[in-house]
Amino acid sequence: MLSGIATDTHPVPSKGKEELIREINLLRKERNAVILAHYYQDPEIQDIADFIGDSLELSRKAESTNADVIVFCGVHFMAETAKIICPNKEVLLPDLDAGCTLADDCPSEEFADFCSKYPNHFVISYINCSAAVKAQSDLICTSSNAVDLVKQLPKETPILFAPDKNLGRWVERESGRKLICWQGSCSVHETFSEEALLKLKLQYPEAEILAHPECQENLLELSDFIGSTSKLLKQVEISSSETFIILTEPGIIHQMRISMPLKKFIEVPGLDGCSCNSCPYMRLNTLDKVLNCLTNMSPKIQLDKKLIKDAYLPIKKMLDMSN
Repeated sequence: MLSGIATDTHPVPSKGKEELIREINLLRKERNAVILAHYYQDPEIQDIADFIGDSLELSRKAESTNADVIVFCGVHFMAETAKIICPNKEVLLPDLDAGCTLADDCPSEEFADFCSKYPNHFVISYINCSAAVKAQSDLICTSSNAVDLVKQLPKETPILFAPDKNLGRWVERESGRKLICWQGSCSVHETFSEEALLKLKLQYPEAEILAHPECQENLLELSDFIGSTSKLLKQVEISSSETFIILTEPGIIHQMRISMPLKKFIEVPGLDGCSCNSCPYMRLNTLDKVLNCLTNMSPKIQLDKKLIKDAYLPIKKMLDMSN
């Protein structure tokens, strides 16, 4: 079981999709629940969500919702963030095993040792980290606001950045600031094939290459536009291009097709040649599990009050600085 998550579930038998959605809708009304979903969720999860967004958008939605219950269709650090922002609400995670390799790449004890070597540094942590790491940070960022937040800090302020080294390297380049980076990475964004990308570029010379800044530097160098999931979606809408090669988790393509149904979107295969760079943890959430967690009000995020208080401060600072 993941730390900070409680469960007492009785699995709901699998039903047809229409029946699942009908029962989910009845229960969310009865529970006064809101369903938040990340862009990397399966299309059927995105389609039932009350709100879909990237990490920053979902943080803001969690902060502003009047619902009593938040069903967070994402991974555990996202559900933890919702609980930190809304400690008096029930926050449910449909699948206990929906973790994150990037968050796991930064254990809180090792991070504390790392920070102790740089006692005078300002600590910025990407939101893709555990609550315990957030509590050790001065400021939280997302891929959509990281560059802007770094630019707002006094130039003489030395900065530690964690946990994603690729995002850190990109922020360093875009902000002109020197960052000392924790050497973590996202397994999905680390495994795109440069060879496959180059072949696609030859096959579709007119295509615009869109990349998330968690990708490795060699892939970013080949890209036409780099941005967070929400910024990639916006680029698809405003760009004159008709074809796009997508260097991020392919769940985002569902929303791209909804907003721009006449445009073409191409996934980039992984290093093994398989076009399957879906995050296995994001895809653990299913309609059955959403219904199950609403039925049983579990799995439920539970965090220590002091941890919530300590982790909230850098998140609140981010939200204030991002307004």
